[in-house]
Amino acid sequence: MTSSQPMIDTGLFSPVRSGTPAEAATSDTACLQAMLDTEAALARVQARLGTVPESAARAIGEAARAEHFDPHELAVQARGAANPVVPLVRRLTALVAARDADAAHSVHQGSTSQDILDTGLMLVAARTLDLVLADLDRTAAALAGLAARHRDTPMAARTLGQHAVPTTFGLKAAGWLQGVLDARDRLRRVRTQGLPVQLGGAAGTMAGYLEYALLHAPDAAADGGRRYIEELPGALAAELDLTEPLVPWHTVRTPLADLGAALALLTGALGGIAADVQLLSRTETGELAEPAAEGRGTSSAMPHKRNPALSALIRAASYQVPSLVGTLMQVSVHDDERPSGAWHAEWLPLRDCLRLAGGAAHTAAELTEGLTVHEDRMLANLDLTGGLVVSERLAALLSVELGRAEAKALLGRASAQAATSGRHLADVLAQAPDLAGRRSADDLRKLSDPAHYTGAAGQLVDRVLGRFRLDRPAD
Repeated sequence: MTSSQPMIDTGLFSPVRSGTPAEAATSDTACLQAMLDTEAALARVQARLGTVPESAARAIGEAARAEHFDPHELAVQARGAANPVVPLVRRLTALVAARDADAAHSVHQGSTSQDILDTGLMLVAARTLDLVLADLDRTAAALAGLAARHRDTPMAARTLGQHAVPTTFGLKAAGWLQGVLDARDRLRRVRTQGLPVQLGGAAGTMAGYLEYALLHAPDAAADGGRRYIEELPGALAAELDLTEPLVPWHTVRTPLADLGAALALLTGALGGIAADVQLLSRTETGELAEPAAEGRGTSSAMPHKRNPALSALIRAASYQVPSLVGTLMQVSVHDDERPSGAWHAEWLPLRDCLRLAGGAAHTAAELTEGLTVHEDRMLANLDLTGGLVVSERLAALLSVELGRAEAKALLGRASAQAATSGRHLADVLAQAPDLAGRRSADDLRKLSDPAHYTGAAGQLVDRVLGRFRLDRPAD
Protein backbone atom coordinates (compact mmCIF):
# COMPACT_ATOMS: atom_id res chain seq x y z
CA MET A 1 0.00 0.00 0.00
CA THR A 2 1.36 3.40 -0.94
CA SER A 3 1.02 6.44 1.26
CA SER A 4 -1.49 7.97 -1.17
CA GLN A 5 -3.96 5.10 -0.72
CA PRO A 6 -6.73 5.49 1.88
CA MET A 7 -6.33 3.58 5.12
CA ILE A 8 -9.34 1.31 5.28
CA ASP A 9 -10.60 -0.09 8.59
CA THR A 10 -10.52 -3.83 7.96
CA GLY A 11 -11.29 -4.86 11.51
CA LEU A 12 -7.76 -6.14 12.09
CA PHE A 13 -7.99 -5.30 15.79
CA SER A 14 -11.68 -6.05 16.18
CA PRO A 15 -12.12 -9.71 15.21
CA VAL A 16 -15.39 -9.98 17.15
CA ARG A 17 -17.15 -8.07 14.37
CA SER A 18 -14.92 -8.95 11.41
CA GLY A 19 -16.80 -10.87 8.75
CA THR A 20 -20.11 -10.76 10.62
CA PRO A 21 -23.42 -9.46 9.23
CA ALA A 22 -23.24 -6.50 11.63
CA GLU A 23 -19.94 -5.40 10.16
CA ALA A 24 -21.45 -5.22 6.69
CA ALA A 25 -24.51 -3.40 8.03
CA THR A 26 -22.34 -0.73 9.68
CA SER A 27 -19.60 -0.28 7.10
CA ASP A 28 -18.78 3.10 5.61
CA THR A 29 -20.61 2.06 2.47
CA ALA A 30 -23.67 0.97 4.48
CA CYS A 31 -23.72 4.25 6.41
CA LEU A 32 -23.32 6.22 3.20
CA GLN A 33 -26.16 4.27 1.60
CA ALA A 34 -28.37 4.89 4.63
CA MET A 35 -27.93 8.65 4.25
CA LEU A 36 -28.62 8.40 0.52
CA ASP A 37 -31.68 6.24 1.24
CA THR A 38 -32.87 9.03 3.52
CA GLU A 39 -32.44 11.64 0.79
CA ALA A 40 -34.25 9.43 -1.74
CA ALA A 41 -37.07 8.55 0.65
CA LEU A 42 -37.56 12.19 1.58
CA ALA A 43 -37.85 13.13 -2.08
CA ARG A 44 -40.41 10.37 -2.69
CA VAL A 45 -42.50 11.47 0.30
CA GLN A 46 -42.29 15.13 -0.73
CA ALA A 47 -43.41 14.13 -4.21
CA ARG A 48 -46.46 12.37 -2.80
CA LEU A 49 -47.24 15.45 -0.71
CA GLY A 50 -46.90 17.70 -3.75
CA THR A 51 -43.73 19.72 -3.01
CA VAL A 52 -41.37 17.86 -5.35
CA PRO A 53 -42.08 16.73 -8.93
CA GLU A 54 -42.39 12.97 -9.37
CA SER A 55 -39.69 13.10 -12.05
CA ALA A 56 -37.30 14.77 -9.63
CA ALA A 57 -37.92 12.12 -6.98
CA ARG A 58 -37.14 9.43 -9.54
CA ALA A 59 -33.92 11.15 -10.60
CA ILE A 60 -32.81 11.54 -6.99
CA GLY A 61 -33.56 7.87 -6.29
CA GLU A 62 -31.54 6.76 -9.31
CA ALA A 63 -28.55 8.87 -8.29
CA ALA A 64 -28.66 7.97 -4.59
CA ARG A 65 -26.56 4.83 -4.90
CA ALA A 66 -23.39 4.35 -2.88
CA GLU A 67 -21.48 3.04 -5.89
CA HIS A 68 -21.61 6.55 -7.37
CA PHE A 69 -19.67 7.95 -4.40
CA ASP A 70 -16.16 7.59 -3.01
CA PRO A 71 -16.51 7.27 0.80
CA HIS A 72 -12.90 8.23 1.46
CA GLU A 73 -13.17 11.29 -0.75
CA LEU A 74 -16.32 12.34 1.11
CA ALA A 75 -14.53 11.77 4.43
CA VAL A 76 -11.68 14.06 3.43
CA GLN A 77 -14.08 16.69 2.13
CA ALA A 78 -16.08 16.42 5.35
CA ARG A 79 -13.23 18.14 7.16
CA GLY A 80 -14.36 21.37 5.56
CA ALA A 81 -17.87 21.42 7.06
CA ALA A 82 -17.17 19.03 9.98
CA ASN A 83 -19.74 16.52 8.70
CA PRO A 84 -20.06 14.25 5.65
CA VAL A 85 -23.53 15.33 4.58
CA VAL A 86 -22.39 18.60 3.03
CA PRO A 87 -20.09 16.98 0.42
CA LEU A 88 -22.59 14.15 -0.01
CA VAL A 89 -25.36 16.57 -0.95
CA ARG A 90 -23.02 18.45 -3.25
CA ARG A 91 -22.10 15.23 -5.08
CA LEU A 92 -25.70 13.99 -5.14
CA THR A 93 -26.91 17.29 -6.57
CA ALA A 94 -24.33 17.08 -9.36
CA LEU A 95 -25.34 13.51 -10.19
CA VAL A 96 -29.02 14.45 -10.31
CA ALA A 97 -28.29 17.53 -12.43
CA ALA A 98 -26.51 15.34 -14.98
CA ARG A 99 -29.78 13.43 -15.36
CA ASP A 100 -32.25 16.29 -15.00
CA ALA A 101 -31.15 19.86 -14.36
CA ASP A 102 -34.53 20.89 -12.97
CA ALA A 103 -34.58 17.91 -10.56
CA ALA A 104 -31.37 19.09 -8.92
CA HIS A 105 -33.34 21.89 -7.23
CA SER A 106 -35.32 19.25 -5.30
CA VAL A 107 -32.31 17.58 -3.67
CA HIS A 108 -32.19 17.99 0.13
CA GLN A 109 -35.24 20.26 0.01
CA GLY A 110 -35.74 21.96 3.37
CA SER A 111 -33.26 19.70 5.14
CA THR A 112 -30.21 20.32 7.26
CA SER A 113 -27.20 18.02 7.57
CA GLN A 114 -28.32 16.74 10.96
CA ASP A 115 -31.66 15.58 9.55
CA ILE A 116 -29.93 13.35 7.04
CA LEU A 117 -27.15 12.11 9.29
CA ASP A 118 -29.35 11.40 12.32
CA THR A 119 -31.98 9.64 10.22
CA GLY A 120 -29.24 7.73 8.39
CA LEU A 121 -27.77 6.53 11.69
CA MET A 122 -31.21 5.47 12.89
CA LEU A 123 -31.60 3.53 9.65
CA VAL A 124 -28.22 1.85 10.15
CA ALA A 125 -29.23 1.01 13.71
CA ALA A 126 -32.54 -0.46 12.56
CA ARG A 127 -30.89 -2.65 9.95
CA THR A 128 -28.25 -3.80 12.42
CA LEU A 129 -30.76 -4.51 15.18
CA ASP A 130 -32.75 -6.70 12.81
CA LEU A 131 -29.62 -8.84 12.45
CA VAL A 132 -28.87 -8.75 16.17
CA LEU A 133 -32.40 -9.78 17.10
CA ALA A 134 -32.24 -12.72 14.69
CA ASP A 135 -29.00 -13.87 16.34
CA LEU A 136 -30.54 -13.43 19.79
CA ASP A 137 -33.44 -15.64 18.74
CA ARG A 138 -30.88 -18.32 17.84
CA THR A 139 -29.04 -17.88 21.12
CA ALA A 140 -32.22 -17.96 23.18
CA ALA A 141 -33.37 -21.15 21.45
CA ALA A 142 -29.98 -22.79 22.05
CA LEU A 143 -29.97 -21.81 25.73
CA ALA A 144 -33.53 -23.02 26.20
CA GLY A 145 -32.48 -26.37 24.77
CA LEU A 146 -29.52 -26.57 27.16
CA ALA A 147 -31.69 -25.60 30.12
CA ALA A 148 -34.31 -28.22 29.29
CA ARG A 149 -31.84 -31.05 28.60
CA HIS A 150 -29.79 -30.33 31.71
CA ARG A 151 -32.63 -29.30 34.01
CA ASP A 152 -31.48 -31.84 36.61
CA THR A 153 -27.78 -32.20 35.73
CA PRO A 154 -25.96 -31.50 39.02
CA MET A 155 -22.89 -29.30 39.15
CA ALA A 156 -21.10 -27.18 41.71
CA ALA A 157 -22.31 -23.65 42.16
CA ARG A 158 -19.40 -21.31 42.75
CA THR A 159 -19.38 -18.08 44.74
CA LEU A 160 -16.28 -15.89 44.95
CA GLY A 161 -14.50 -18.54 42.90
CA GLN A 162 -15.10 -21.38 45.39
CA HIS A 163 -17.53 -24.30 45.56
CA ALA A 164 -20.70 -23.17 47.32
CA VAL A 165 -23.61 -25.61 47.12
CA PRO A 166 -24.84 -27.92 44.36
CA THR A 167 -26.89 -26.46 41.53
CA THR A 168 -27.77 -27.75 38.08
CA PHE A 169 -26.34 -26.82 34.75
CA GLY A 170 -29.92 -26.35 33.60
CA LEU A 171 -30.33 -23.51 36.10
CA LYS A 172 -27.08 -21.91 34.98
CA ALA A 173 -28.25 -22.05 31.36
CA ALA A 174 -31.64 -20.69 32.43
CA GLY A 175 -29.87 -17.75 34.09
CA TRP A 176 -28.02 -17.08 30.85
CA LEU A 177 -31.32 -17.31 29.00
CA GLN A 178 -32.98 -14.86 31.37
CA GLY A 179 -30.31 -12.25 30.63
CA VAL A 180 -30.63 -12.78 26.88
CA LEU A 181 -34.42 -12.48 27.03
CA ASP A 182 -34.15 -9.26 29.05
CA ALA A 183 -31.75 -7.78 26.51
CA ARG A 184 -33.85 -8.96 23.59
CA ASP A 185 -37.00 -7.39 25.04
CA ARG A 186 -35.30 -4.02 25.38
CA LEU A 187 -33.78 -4.16 21.91
CA ARG A 188 -37.14 -5.08 20.43
CA ARG A 189 -38.69 -2.05 22.09
CA VAL A 190 -35.92 0.21 20.81
CA ARG A 191 -36.28 -1.25 17.32
CA THR A 192 -40.05 -0.82 17.13
CA GLN A 193 -40.52 2.35 19.18
CA GLY A 194 -37.21 4.14 19.67
CA LEU A 195 -35.56 4.82 16.31
CA PRO A 196 -37.15 8.04 15.00
CA VAL A 197 -36.57 9.94 11.80
CA GLN A 198 -35.11 13.43 12.15
CA LEU A 199 -36.82 16.30 10.34
CA GLY A 200 -36.11 19.64 11.93
CA GLY A 201 -34.58 21.78 9.25
CA ALA A 202 -31.89 24.33 9.99
CA ALA A 203 -32.70 24.87 13.68
CA GLY A 204 -35.47 22.43 14.53
CA THR A 205 -38.39 24.65 13.45
CA MET A 206 -39.09 22.82 10.16
CA ALA A 207 -39.18 26.26 8.54
CA GLY A 208 -37.46 25.12 5.35
CA TYR A 209 -39.85 22.23 4.80
CA LEU A 210 -42.79 24.51 5.44
CA GLU A 211 -41.56 27.24 3.09
CA TYR A 212 -41.07 24.85 0.19
CA ALA A 213 -44.52 23.42 0.82
CA LEU A 214 -46.08 26.88 0.68
CA LEU A 215 -44.17 27.66 -2.52
CA HIS A 216 -44.83 24.46 -4.43
CA ALA A 217 -47.94 22.79 -3.01
CA PRO A 218 -51.19 24.75 -3.43
CA ASP A 219 -53.01 22.37 -1.09
CA ALA A 220 -50.48 23.07 1.66
CA ALA A 221 -50.97 26.83 1.37
CA ALA A 222 -54.67 26.46 2.12
CA ASP A 223 -54.07 25.85 5.83
CA GLY A 224 -50.70 27.54 6.13
CA GLY A 225 -48.86 24.25 5.76
CA ARG A 226 -50.17 22.78 9.03
CA ARG A 227 -51.29 19.50 7.49
CA TYR A 228 -48.07 19.15 5.52
CA ILE A 229 -45.94 19.54 8.64
CA GLU A 230 -48.10 16.99 10.46
CA GLU A 231 -47.89 14.44 7.63
CA LEU A 232 -44.26 14.72 6.51
CA PRO A 233 -42.45 13.06 9.47
CA GLY A 234 -44.88 10.16 9.67
CA ALA A 235 -44.73 9.57 5.93
CA LEU A 236 -40.91 9.49 5.99
CA ALA A 237 -40.93 7.18 9.02
CA ALA A 238 -43.23 4.76 7.22
CA GLU A 239 -41.07 4.92 4.10
CA LEU A 240 -37.92 3.98 6.07
CA ASP A 241 -39.55 1.66 8.65
CA LEU A 242 -38.54 3.96 11.49
CA THR A 243 -40.67 5.72 14.10
CA GLU A 244 -42.30 9.13 13.97
CA PRO A 245 -41.03 11.65 16.53
CA LEU A 246 -43.32 14.02 18.36
CA VAL A 247 -41.01 16.90 17.46
CA PRO A 248 -37.48 17.21 16.02
CA TRP A 249 -34.89 15.88 18.47
CA HIS A 250 -31.80 17.81 17.36
CA THR A 251 -30.76 18.47 20.96
CA VAL A 252 -32.83 15.83 22.78
CA ARG A 253 -30.61 12.79 22.38
CA THR A 254 -32.81 10.23 24.10
CA PRO A 255 -32.88 7.87 21.08
CA LEU A 256 -29.10 7.47 21.07
CA ALA A 257 -28.83 7.13 24.83
CA ASP A 258 -31.64 4.57 24.88
CA LEU A 259 -30.12 2.56 22.06
CA GLY A 260 -26.68 2.64 23.66
CA ALA A 261 -28.02 1.49 27.03
CA ALA A 262 -29.82 -1.44 25.41
CA LEU A 263 -26.64 -2.45 23.57
CA ALA A 264 -24.65 -2.28 26.82
CA LEU A 265 -27.21 -4.51 28.53
CA LEU A 266 -26.93 -6.97 25.66
CA THR A 267 -23.14 -7.21 25.68
CA GLY A 268 -23.21 -7.49 29.46
CA ALA A 269 -25.54 -10.49 29.28
CA LEU A 270 -23.50 -12.14 26.54
CA GLY A 271 -20.25 -11.31 28.33
CA GLY A 272 -21.51 -13.11 31.42
CA ILE A 273 -22.16 -16.25 29.39
CA ALA A 274 -18.71 -16.03 27.83
CA ALA A 275 -17.05 -15.56 31.22
CA ASP A 276 -18.75 -18.67 32.59
CA VAL A 277 -17.80 -20.71 29.54
CA GLN A 278 -14.17 -19.62 29.82
CA LEU A 279 -13.97 -20.56 33.49
CA LEU A 280 -15.81 -23.86 33.12
CA SER A 281 -13.68 -24.89 30.15
CA ARG A 282 -10.40 -24.52 32.04
CA THR A 283 -8.24 -27.63 31.89
CA GLU A 284 -8.63 -28.40 35.57
CA THR A 285 -12.40 -27.87 35.41
CA GLY A 286 -13.35 -29.25 32.00
CA GLU A 287 -17.11 -29.02 32.45
CA LEU A 288 -17.76 -27.20 29.16
CA ALA A 289 -16.08 -26.97 25.77
CA GLU A 290 -16.58 -24.52 22.95
CA PRO A 291 -17.56 -25.86 19.51
CA ALA A 292 -14.50 -26.96 17.58
CA ALA A 293 -13.61 -25.58 14.17
CA GLU A 294 -10.55 -25.63 11.93
CA GLY A 295 -7.98 -23.18 13.25
CA ARG A 296 -10.11 -22.00 16.17
CA GLY A 297 -8.48 -21.59 19.55
CA THR A 298 -4.97 -22.34 18.33
CA SER A 299 -1.85 -20.81 19.81
CA SER A 300 1.10 -19.39 17.89
CA ALA A 301 3.48 -21.05 20.37
CA MET A 302 1.71 -24.06 21.93
CA PRO A 303 0.41 -26.71 19.52
CA HIS A 304 -1.68 -28.41 22.19
CA LYS A 305 -3.82 -25.37 23.03
CA ARG A 306 -7.52 -25.14 22.32
CA ASN A 307 -8.35 -21.72 23.65
CA PRO A 308 -11.97 -20.56 24.19
CA ALA A 309 -11.71 -18.09 21.33
CA LEU A 310 -15.44 -17.41 20.87
CA SER A 311 -15.78 -16.51 24.54
CA ALA A 312 -12.76 -14.23 24.31
CA LEU A 313 -14.32 -12.34 21.39
CA ILE A 314 -17.62 -11.86 23.20
CA ARG A 315 -15.92 -10.70 26.39
CA ALA A 316 -13.81 -8.23 24.42
CA ALA A 317 -16.99 -6.63 23.11
CA SER A 318 -18.59 -6.59 26.56
CA TYR A 319 -15.62 -4.65 27.97
CA GLN A 320 -15.69 -2.01 25.23
CA VAL A 321 -19.35 -1.17 24.75
CA PRO A 322 -20.03 0.38 28.20
CA SER A 323 -17.29 2.96 27.77
CA LEU A 324 -18.60 3.84 24.30
CA VAL A 325 -22.10 4.21 25.72
CA GLY A 326 -20.58 6.41 28.40
CA THR A 327 -19.43 8.73 25.64
CA LEU A 328 -22.96 8.84 24.20
CA MET A 329 -24.34 9.69 27.63
CA GLN A 330 -21.69 12.33 28.25
CA VAL A 331 -22.27 14.14 24.96
CA SER A 332 -26.06 14.04 25.34
CA VAL A 333 -25.72 17.46 26.99
CA HIS A 334 -26.41 19.58 23.89
CA ASP A 335 -26.42 23.37 23.91
CA ASP A 336 -28.25 25.84 21.70
CA GLU A 337 -30.06 24.29 18.71
CA ARG A 338 -27.02 22.33 17.56
CA PRO A 339 -23.80 22.06 19.56
CA SER A 340 -20.26 22.25 18.30
CA GLY A 341 -18.54 18.94 18.90
CA ALA A 342 -21.09 17.04 21.00
CA TRP A 343 -23.20 16.00 18.01
CA HIS A 344 -20.07 15.20 16.03
CA ALA A 345 -18.72 13.04 18.87
CA GLU A 346 -21.70 10.67 18.73
CA TRP A 347 -21.26 9.11 15.32
CA LEU A 348 -18.27 6.83 15.78
CA PRO A 349 -19.11 5.53 19.29
CA LEU A 350 -22.64 4.70 18.17
CA ARG A 351 -21.41 2.80 15.14
CA ASP A 352 -18.79 0.97 17.21
CA CYS A 353 -21.47 -0.03 19.73
CA LEU A 354 -23.58 -1.49 16.93
CA ARG A 355 -20.60 -3.28 15.42
CA LEU A 356 -19.40 -4.79 18.68
CA ALA A 357 -22.84 -5.77 19.93
CA GLY A 358 -23.71 -7.24 16.55
CA GLY A 359 -20.48 -9.20 16.43
CA ALA A 360 -20.98 -10.44 19.99
CA ALA A 361 -24.55 -11.55 19.26
CA HIS A 362 -23.49 -13.43 16.14
CA THR A 363 -20.63 -15.09 18.01
CA ALA A 364 -22.86 -15.99 20.95
CA ALA A 365 -25.26 -17.82 18.66
CA GLU A 366 -22.40 -19.95 17.35
CA LEU A 367 -21.06 -20.54 20.86
CA THR A 368 -24.32 -21.61 22.46
CA GLU A 369 -25.50 -23.73 19.56
CA GLY A 370 -22.29 -25.80 19.64
CA LEU A 371 -21.49 -25.86 23.37
CA THR A 372 -20.41 -29.27 24.69
CA VAL A 373 -21.45 -30.20 28.23
CA HIS A 374 -19.34 -32.73 30.13
CA GLU A 375 -21.72 -34.09 32.76
CA ASP A 376 -19.14 -36.55 34.07
CA ARG A 377 -16.73 -33.74 34.92
CA MET A 378 -19.47 -31.79 36.62
CA LEU A 379 -20.24 -34.78 38.82
CA ALA A 380 -16.58 -35.48 39.51
CA ASN A 381 -15.94 -31.87 40.48
CA LEU A 382 -18.85 -31.98 42.91
CA ASP A 383 -16.96 -34.68 44.82
CA LEU A 384 -13.70 -32.73 45.03
CA THR A 385 -14.45 -31.40 48.49
CA GLY A 386 -15.56 -34.72 49.97
CA GLY A 387 -19.09 -33.73 50.94
CA LEU A 388 -18.28 -30.16 52.04
CA VAL A 389 -20.44 -28.82 49.22
CA VAL A 390 -23.55 -30.06 51.11
CA SER A 391 -22.55 -28.87 54.58
CA GLU A 392 -25.45 -26.41 54.48
CA ARG A 393 -27.90 -29.28 54.10
CA LEU A 394 -26.34 -31.32 56.88
CA ALA A 395 -26.38 -28.33 59.23
CA ALA A 396 -30.08 -27.82 58.54
CA LEU A 397 -30.95 -31.49 59.07
CA LEU A 398 -28.90 -31.89 62.23
CA SER A 399 -30.32 -28.68 63.73
CA VAL A 400 -33.52 -30.62 64.39
CA GLU A 401 -31.60 -33.01 66.65
CA LEU A 402 -28.93 -30.73 68.09
CA GLY A 403 -30.31 -27.22 67.81
CA ARG A 404 -29.37 -24.68 65.19
CA ALA A 405 -26.36 -23.13 66.92
CA GLU A 406 -24.95 -26.48 67.99
CA ALA A 407 -25.40 -28.02 64.53
CA LYS A 408 -23.71 -25.07 62.86
CA ALA A 409 -20.78 -25.22 65.27
CA LEU A 410 -20.43 -28.98 64.73
CA LEU A 411 -20.42 -28.61 60.95
CA GLY A 412 -17.86 -25.84 61.21
CA ARG A 413 -15.48 -28.04 63.22
CA ALA A 414 -16.11 -31.12 61.10
CA SER A 415 -15.68 -29.21 57.83
CA ALA A 416 -12.33 -27.81 58.95
CA GLN A 417 -11.18 -31.27 60.01
CA ALA A 418 -12.33 -32.86 56.76
CA ALA A 419 -10.57 -30.15 54.71
CA THR A 420 -7.24 -30.57 56.51
CA SER A 421 -7.31 -34.36 56.74
CA GLY A 422 -8.69 -35.11 53.28
CA ARG A 423 -11.40 -37.34 54.77
CA HIS A 424 -15.02 -37.25 53.64
CA LEU A 425 -17.23 -34.99 55.73
CA ALA A 426 -19.66 -37.83 56.42
CA ASP A 427 -16.86 -39.96 57.91
CA VAL A 428 -15.73 -37.15 60.16
CA LEU A 429 -19.28 -36.52 61.34
CA ALA A 430 -19.88 -40.22 62.01
CA GLN A 431 -17.13 -40.13 64.60
CA ALA A 432 -18.26 -36.89 66.26
CA PRO A 433 -19.32 -37.41 69.89
CA ASP A 434 -22.31 -35.11 69.38
CA LEU A 435 -23.80 -37.62 66.91
CA ALA A 436 -23.00 -40.81 68.79
CA GLY A 437 -25.88 -43.21 68.28
CA ARG A 438 -27.81 -40.70 66.16
CA ARG A 439 -26.51 -41.10 62.59
CA SER A 440 -24.54 -43.86 60.89
CA ALA A 441 -21.77 -43.27 58.39
CA ASP A 442 -23.93 -44.74 55.61
CA ASP A 443 -26.81 -42.47 56.53
CA LEU A 444 -24.55 -39.44 56.51
CA ARG A 445 -23.07 -40.50 53.16
CA LYS A 446 -26.53 -40.61 51.61
CA LEU A 447 -27.36 -37.20 53.01
CA SER A 448 -24.09 -35.92 51.52
CA ASP A 449 -25.04 -36.83 47.94
CA PRO A 450 -24.89 -33.46 46.12
CA ALA A 451 -27.31 -34.63 43.42
CA HIS A 452 -30.04 -34.68 46.06
CA TYR A 453 -29.46 -31.09 47.18
CA THR A 454 -30.24 -28.85 44.22
CA GLY A 455 -33.16 -27.11 45.89
CA ALA A 456 -35.80 -25.70 43.55
CA ALA A 457 -33.42 -25.58 40.58
CA GLY A 458 -35.71 -27.62 38.33
CA GLN A 459 -38.74 -25.52 39.17
CA LEU A 460 -36.81 -22.30 38.52
CA VAL A 461 -35.63 -23.65 35.16
CA ASP A 462 -39.24 -24.36 34.23
CA ARG A 463 -40.22 -20.79 35.02
CA VAL A 464 -37.60 -19.33 32.69
CA LEU A 465 -38.51 -21.82 29.98
CA GLY A 466 -42.13 -20.75 30.37
CA ARG A 467 -41.09 -17.16 29.72
CA PHE A 468 -39.06 -18.25 26.69
CA ARG A 469 -42.06 -20.01 25.19
CA LEU A 470 -44.27 -16.96 25.75
CA ASP A 471 -41.68 -14.59 24.30
CA ARG A 472 -40.89 -16.74 21.30
CA PRO A 473 -41.58 -14.83 18.08
CA ALA A 474 -44.37 -16.19 15.91
CA ASP A 475 -43.21 -18.37 13.02
